[in-house]
Amino acid sequence: SSRPSPTQRLLSTSQLIYQGAEAAIYKAYLRDSELRQKAENVDNDDCSVIEDVTIVPVLLKYRFNKRYRHPSLDASLTRQRIAGEARALMRCLRSGVNVPGVRMVDVAEGVLGLEWIEGRPVRVLLPGGSEEVQHSDGTEGVGPNAYGDAALAEIGVERDDLLNMIGVEIAKMHLADIIHGDLTTSNMMLREGSKDLVLIDFGLAYHSTLVEDKAVDLYVLERAFASTHPDAEPLFSSVLASYEKHLGKHWSAIKKRLNDVRLRGRKRSMVG
Repeated sequence: SSRPSPTQRLLSTSQLIYQGAEAAIYKAYLRDSELRQKAENVDNDDCSVIEDVTIVPVLLKYRFNKRYRHPSLDASLTRQRIAGEARALMRCLRSGVNVPGVRMVDVAEGVLGLEWIEGRPVRVLLPGGSEEVQHSDGTEGVGPNAYGDAALAEIGVERDDLLNMIGVEIAKMHLADIIHGDLTTSNMMLREGSKDLVLIDFGLAYHSTLVEDKAVDLYVLERAFASTHPDAEPLFSSVLASYEKHLGKHWSAIKKRLNDVRLRGRKRSMVG
């Protein structure tokens, strides 16, 4: 039998974090020298030094083979998706959007290695988003607002500042003509220490200059806010106000289109 590739060996020694239908997420540790070969830009702020060798945590996204697809179709789709996600992230990085750094790309094996982001998802830092956590902790007495606010107070970030950061990062991303495709408060992290807001999971992201695509991206987030966070309207309004401020002259066209998209969404839900 053929010997496993370096990427396969890396996967076999990594810790499985999450198993999805499309991809599996692993946490791996790489020596800094290995990373330098795999990527040119390595940030060393999230590292531990063991015997003078820097060990860096890395997130591996493995798009495994899909048995139900023809092998050659599966291979080309996997290649396209891995390359597409890496390209979207690289474009964001070049434009100063806070996203995970790209650490390695192996399209043949279907593996994307990304900077490991230590922090909390925004979902649990806003009212209502942590209800599941509360029940499992047996703290049902805590109101839906209290947990998010307590978590924010612990970190030392104001809720308004968090909402402002969300708007700014999405605006920077849209100014770089990248559409995320799955904006939710689960796909945003507040980085430990620096308190940067980081957009994550670009598996559905693509490049587009169309106002329509940017408006739909915002609408997806608006629906995510409505379904996850109670009294979401003022929360999302704050995000939008910050987005508008950062976007400047491009906002009026997107605002008009967002209203059109909302109308279409309401019509669809009425028709069923």
